[in-house]
Amino acid sequence: MAYEKFWAGNPAINKTETRKLEKDGLKIYDDIPYYAEHGFASIPTEEWDMFKWAGLYLQRPKEDGYFMMRVCVPSGMLTYDQTVTLANIAKDYGRGVYDVTTRQAIQFHWLTIEQMPDIFARLDKVGLSSAGACGDITRNIVGNPLTGIDPNELFDTSSIVKEVYEYFQFNEDFSNLPRKYKLSISSNVHNASNAEINCLSFIPAYKELNGERVAGFHVKVGGGLSAVPFLAETLDVFVTRDRTLDVAVAITTIFRDYGYREKRHRARLKFLVADWGTEKLKEKLIELTGPLPEKGEDATKGWNAGYFYGIHQQKQAGLNYVGINVPVGRLTPDEVLELARISKKYGNGEIRNCNSQNVIIPNIPDQHVEALQSEEIFKKFPIAPSKFIGYAVSCTGIEYCNLALVETKERMKRIAEQLDKQVELDVPVRIHMVGCPNSCGQRQIAEIGLQGIKMKNKDKVMVEAFEIYVGGTLDNGGKLNAKLKGKVEANQLDFVLKEILIYFKDTKIAGESFFDYVERIGTEPLQERLNVIIGSVAV
Repeated sequence: MAYEKFWAGNPAINKTETRKLEKDGLKIYDDIPYYAEHGFASIPTEEWDMFKWAGLYLQRPKEDGYFMMRVCVPSGMLTYDQTVTLANIAKDYGRGVYDVTTRQAIQFHWLTIEQMPDIFARLDKVGLSSAGACGDITRNIVGNPLTGIDPNELFDTSSIVKEVYEYFQFNEDFSNLPRKYKLSISSNVHNASNAEINCLSFIPAYKELNGERVAGFHVKVGGGLSAVPFLAETLDVFVTRDRTLDVAVAITTIFRDYGYREKRHRARLKFLVADWGTEKLKEKLIELTGPLPEKGEDATKGWNAGYFYGIHQQKQAGLNYVGINVPVGRLTPDEVLELARISKKYGNGEIRNCNSQNVIIPNIPDQHVEALQSEEIFKKFPIAPSKFIGYAVSCTGIEYCNLALVETKERMKRIAEQLDKQVELDVPVRIHMVGCPNSCGQRQIAEIGLQGIKMKNKDKVMVEAFEIYVGGTLDNGGKLNAKLKGKVEANQLDFVLKEILIYFKDTKIAGESFFDYVERIGTEPLQERLNVIIGSVAV
């Protein structure tokens, strides 16, 4: 159905908004066959940004004509055929790069416009799409990667995620949002979907309705990271499972119609929520949905940060899942195909992506668990990883991203591997590295967050460097990490982190996490220690 774009008469809307009024972003699909036939030179530069609606960004440098592509994988759930298709796209067109993202999607690089028709056809054949993976539109829906098999979920959310995802796919009523729009839907009690950093999240809850204790959702709104991070706030409503789509559509409609379109940096839902407050948003929501029950009982019992390592029993008797570490989310196509082979040999062929950039192989019968663990690939991708590489997250970085200021992916992997050799701890430490303030690597929720910058060194030469942040979590509603003063040159980061972590080891309580440590001692002792370390490397 048509809707009124009443912001069209606003002379203050930004240039991107003006462009979207002239042509909906999804219309780029109509143009891609022509561009594929005539080559990259046939694409007007003003069209480059519109490719985002097809899940495509031009990678660095844009003029070379190579695209990054994200493929939506709702809740991270992939069939065998889907996994094999994705691996072969990376092998045939993507120069062997296969990345698992922090939104459970798959990301390719080095694609050309001429290859797009075949890639789209391959994806469509197995029920996958890149539409909405980027752009001012509903992004890939993050969910519980264990849904349907999870002993720690209230109910299976796979059909709910599918319904919401398919409703928004190629839906031009919701393809012109003020900015990107991130949803999560999960009933896992350990907040597997990182609810607090999404624009709209459905989280597990109970409510007494007509004398019956009903399992459903609470709703969080207005989360998001980037340069001005917000943690999502909870609305005073309870949503029964059958009304999830109604509420998702209503809140998306509110964002579409009332979200800010003047300044791009203030166009996310989080700014509207901050200005309106949750009561006004609830009133507007109920205008669209009709009455909704008030909040019930939050069923959340902590935060697992998307980590599911090891062999665990499923809710189905006699079946197990295995959580596997993929360092910083990067695989080769042959490695993906090997995991697919194993998933089919020992399970039912499924692979599930985690928002921690790792993967899960589900549905392994008890009698196959021992044989599965003996497979050679698990020496490289362990089931029980070390304390640093197993909990390291990284964005794409300057290797491909036009926004990044520094190299991240391989640097984070190398540093984590070195730390595992140099520092022995009784707890893991979650370290996230990002190449710019947009924070695709979710720096703000890390125990140690590393944000790439540029700085002049002592010789007045501009070099890659990092700022250090400490004490982030999404437990108990979340807390964003705090910045320590001082900038660390990239070539000194290994040493600085090692010294900070040795100080942590020497002054912590047994079993104490890095987050709890920061909560107990505050940032000042760490700041003092960092000052000494930076001073020592500056000499």
